Amino acid sequence: YDYKNKKFLAIIPARGGSKGLPGKNIKEICNKPLIAWSIEAGLKSKYLDEVSVSTDYESIANISKEYGSNVPFLRPENLASDTATSFDAVKYSIDYYKNELGKEFDYIVLLEPTSPLREDSDIDNMIEKLIENKEKFDSIISMGEVHEHPSIMKKIVNTNSLDNYCQELELKSRRQDNDVAYFPYGVAYMVKIDSFLEEETFYTSRNTFFEIKRYQCYEMDDMYDFLAIENIMKYEWGV
Repeated sequence: YDYKNKKFLAIIPARGGSKGLPGKNIKEICNKPLIAWSIEAGLKSKYLDEVSVSTDYESIANISKEYGSNVPFLRPENLASDTATSFDAVKYSIDYYKNELGKEFDYIVLLEPTSPLREDSDIDNMIEKLIENKEKFDSIISMGEVHEHPSIMKKIVNTNSLDNYCQELELKSRRQDNDVAYFPYGVAYMVKIDSFLEEETFYTSRNTFFEIKRYQCYEMDDMYDFLAIENIMKYEWGV
């Protein structure tokens, strides 16, 4: 599995509590629980050494195992709350693998279950780009072009008035005249573990990107996202 003698641990974070769309991580979408799409994408990778789900719910753990993921632990309560950061949860996985299972890795690959629109080659292409450029970069993020440009966004001031959200951006009348803006959709975040622990972020100081396609620019936070993603899967993949 190793790519250039580097070891990769994929972590799929899946808390049980979700306010926007209750139970979303195991909600059926195109005949599979949502999380299964991310597990299967991880298992298809040529380079990932281990695919693991980090969850606090027994039901999510059981379904994840059914689809082939490792679930080495259930998250302790302090890592399952709304205030727990993704850094804390990922660090717990790194420490658990090292201290309890005696397994060490060079890179973390975070696959968010709420971004199931991955192409089979995305994960490996991102790994290749990151490792080929490891002298310059310690992390890589999947990015998609946003169509609601920041220069046109507004905020409400004094309860009834509108103001530009980003005061420093010149408002151009034609959208195509603006610099392209990108959003980090959760197809994958990859980071060198040493840098991650030192900087406490996936957005390390030496960070590069992987551009995804238009149809992949969705994350599932509520029912409207669910309906959009389900129909995109049917349209793009015929599932």
